[in-house]
Amino acid sequence: MSVPDYMQCAEDHQTVLVVVQPVGIVPEDQFFKIYKRIASVSQVNIRDSQRLLYIRYRHHYLPENNEWGDFQTHRKVVGLVSITTCDTVKEWPQTAERFHGQKEVYSSTLYDSRLLVFGLQGEIAEQQRTDVAFYPSFEDCSDVEKRVEDFVESIFIVLESKRLDRATDKSGDKIPLLCVPFEKKDFVGLDTDSRHYKKRCQDQFQSVWMCEISSVVLSACTSPAALEGLCSASVIFHYPGGTAGKTAGRRPSISQAADAGKRHRPGAQEVLIDPGALTANGISADTSTEIGRAKNCLSPEDIIEKYKEAISYYGKYKSAGVIELEACVKAVRVLAIQKRAREASEFLQNAVYINLGQLSEEEKIQRYSILSELYELIGFHRKSAFFKRVAAMQCVAPTIPEPGWKACYKLLLETLPGYSLSLDPKDFKGSHRGWAAVQMRLLHELVYASRRMGNPALSVRHLSFLLQTMLDFLSDQEKKEVTQSLENYTSKCPGGMEVITLPDGLKLPPVPFTKLPIVRSVKLLNLPVSLRPHKVKGLLGQNMATASPFIYSPILLHNRSDERSKKIDFQWVQGDVCEVQLMVYNPMPYELRVENMGLLTSGVEFESLPAALSLPAESGLYPVTLVGVPRTGGNITVNGYHTSVFGVTSDCLLDGLPNVKSSGCLVEVIPSLPRLQLSTSLPRSAPVAQPMSKEELSSSVSVQLFNGETQQLTITLENIGTEEIEGLELTSKTVTTKEKVYGEFLSWEMEEALSHLPLKPGQSVTLTVSMKVKLDFSGQENLLQDLNDDGISVTGLPISSPLRQVLKPRPENKSVSSESGKAEYSHIKTLEAVLTFKYSGGAGKVEGYYRELSLGVHVDVEPSVFFTRVSTLPATSTRQCHLLLDIFNPTEHELTVSANNNQDLVLHASECQRMAIQVDKFDFESVPQPEMEPARFTNLRHMEEERQHARGCQINSKLGIGWTIISFHSRIGLFFVSARARALGGGWGCS
Repeated sequence: MSVPDYMQCAEDHQTVLVVVQPVGIVPEDQFFKIYKRIASVSQVNIRDSQRLLYIRYRHHYLPENNEWGDFQTHRKVVGLVSITTCDTVKEWPQTAERFHGQKEVYSSTLYDSRLLVFGLQGEIAEQQRTDVAFYPSFEDCSDVEKRVEDFVESIFIVLESKRLDRATDKSGDKIPLLCVPFEKKDFVGLDTDSRHYKKRCQDQFQSVWMCEISSVVLSACTSPAALEGLCSASVIFHYPGGTAGKTAGRRPSISQAADAGKRHRPGAQEVLIDPGALTANGISADTSTEIGRAKNCLSPEDIIEKYKEAISYYGKYKSAGVIELEACVKAVRVLAIQKRAREASEFLQNAVYINLGQLSEEEKIQRYSILSELYELIGFHRKSAFFKRVAAMQCVAPTIPEPGWKACYKLLLETLPGYSLSLDPKDFKGSHRGWAAVQMRLLHELVYASRRMGNPALSVRHLSFLLQTMLDFLSDQEKKEVTQSLENYTSKCPGGMEVITLPDGLKLPPVPFTKLPIVRSVKLLNLPVSLRPHKVKGLLGQNMATASPFIYSPILLHNRSDERSKKIDFQWVQGDVCEVQLMVYNPMPYELRVENMGLLTSGVEFESLPAALSLPAESGLYPVTLVGVPRTGGNITVNGYHTSVFGVTSDCLLDGLPNVKSSGCLVEVIPSLPRLQLSTSLPRSAPVAQPMSKEELSSSVSVQLFNGETQQLTITLENIGTEEIEGLELTSKTVTTKEKVYGEFLSWEMEEALSHLPLKPGQSVTLTVSMKVKLDFSGQENLLQDLNDDGISVTGLPISSPLRQVLKPRPENKSVSSESGKAEYSHIKTLEAVLTFKYSGGAGKVEGYYRELSLGVHVDVEPSVFFTRVSTLPATSTRQCHLLLDIFNPTEHELTVSANNNQDLVLHASECQRMAIQVDKFDFESVPQPEMEPARFTNLRHMEEERQHARGCQINSKLGIGWTIISFHSRIGLFFVSARARALGGGWGCS
């Protein structure tokens, strides 16, 4: 024997061998379809008898192996089933001749045979023959199993007749001399009729143990064969379920029949063991099976010892290498059931070193594959993977004219579990398992094998998997080489996220590049201040109020708390650009280019706007902002991002990213709102050092005015969105708290602007805002000190010159707005206010949302005119008096002061003059009191200030004092005179 049968197991000793072979040209798929049906008849209950006959089928059996039938009976071919196709009557004689030729091959041992003919119809097919069965097609053959059972019964009849002949023979003349094939040459020339020869045959027969188990004679002809036969009988007794995955009692099953074709293919084997019926040592826990044990049955431990003894005998004969190897395989299967893996590995190690002579490449592949499966059977997974990989490399050995790269690739895939390697990147979470160096070598071999198969998509997938999962174990040079190879492959076949299905049904999941680059945090950004939506206060909480009829529900509260834990507390708007910020870094030793990077979302229709970036080598955390536009409303979830790196497109989900910090990925998208753009007649100003308020401003303007001056601010509002503006409101808030403002600082008229609503996209509307600054500078101690230094009386005494006093001019190179100027002339005051435009429209307005656009107004106010002294003189009429005002011009410009029914007074820069105004007398007590509740005033001082303000307004209405800067050609309203002038001037207001 030169070719071992690796499917051998101990219970095969109680079977008869039937060979099933095709005759002529038979489609392979059709042949194995019929073969599986034939192999399903693995045991037959003999009619008119309580005996069973077990059959072992093979579709490939060498005639030279049949020569060992005298050595061990189960190796003898006793039955032949031939399958053929015959379409016409003319082909039948040739088919019959081929069938007879097959029978001649096994004629020395053959007991019976059958021929199954498919396709032939007519007179010949209607003939009733016991050795030939005709079927019209491969589909119309319902009684194949029945004919096989009749065929097996005929074999049993022949076997039983031979047994009876042997039992009734008393002379011993019919006892043959049993020997192995390589011993036959030693008996050439011997006289078989001599007494010495017959005596030798009788002695040999008496030394053989004949065991009748399950009604089948198990024979052996030499001492080691007798030991092996005894071991087989004991195994059958102890383990009725079998050692090769056969079901209990060896009863046929559908699964066994379905796997029969695969089990008998070279290099293919499935070993299934049911450990449920076994104890720790493999013996059945049912003690009733021990009753009636055969006297010579070996114990489980003795079975292994006898196997060792038989194998040691076989090892003495070079020509018995195949028998020795098969005995090792049988012992390993028994030890696997007994769960004695270490001893089984010793038998396998011995099998590795058995020399079988010159084996073909196919036989080497089959040998290594079976060794791998046996190591897997005893739990030696890494050892199993080693021999599987050796078999894979043997498939593409240099001596093979046509290397089998597909077989090599398939075997390499089967080695992955043994090296703790999976092709699913999801399995590589946490600590790494296995030897990284061996795993990388295996992945490189998979890449090369898939390339030689002509499947570049597989090469890209395996190389991507190598780069993703083994990145931490690659050196800088290896990273460079792998990425260069990947770019070369993807230039011909780009990588994607589709699942690759192999011909055998294995599916390779996609490999996203979550480490190129590595993402550490994900943050959803709020919209800019001018685009953030606001909810109408009357509608806040309306949804929560109507969500449940109950005041309190713990179930609803729990669900809402879970939702809040994931949902972000701001909203995005349909149709607006939304941003998500990622903190990433590049682990590669060179610059990493990432293309087509965008967001992956669910919940609403979302248009991702991809970006491209270039990260420097081994960069630190680098911010990347990804943007997109939600096209519908609802709740949107940011699930991850997609990239294109080295030609491989990846969809990276946040759930699969380790150590990623996120503040939430669920945000509400409200219906679309209009967008408003603001521009002013004044230039925009840079942000001030301190913000006007806690609110962020969309824009801001700055202007410098003199006290009492009025200036117009023109604001243009343009609809730059896609929705109509249906509502517009304007409010103002003065944020300066130190200075008291008299009158309205900002005023406007909205009727003209509102008449243009609804404002369609692209249209604009203009609004004029008046800025009036009226502040009280009379209490500035620094300014009064400057006036005293210039010789001007501020205490009500006469001034130095009765006509004109010219003060020393201000330095020309000193700017009022400079820091030094502000330090010296600290009487410059600041007013700040915020203009807020509230607008809404479209579907967002229906849901109760609006937007706000804020404009900051910053005004630096300089003093314009000071009254340094106020006094009164009697007039010609008793109802009137003359009001004498000493007026000082602190500005750097020439100005004109005017009053009701009085000539204008021209004041040069830093000049002080007296102005007399004739006015009607009135009593301050007659001034109306403020019509306000006393509870509004926090203290008496506040109430007094309001009373003084009312008196000041009365004085202004009487005097009508105003001023104009001549060089500016603009008249600045009426100047506000405070009631504090009464304290400076004395009792001019008395009746």
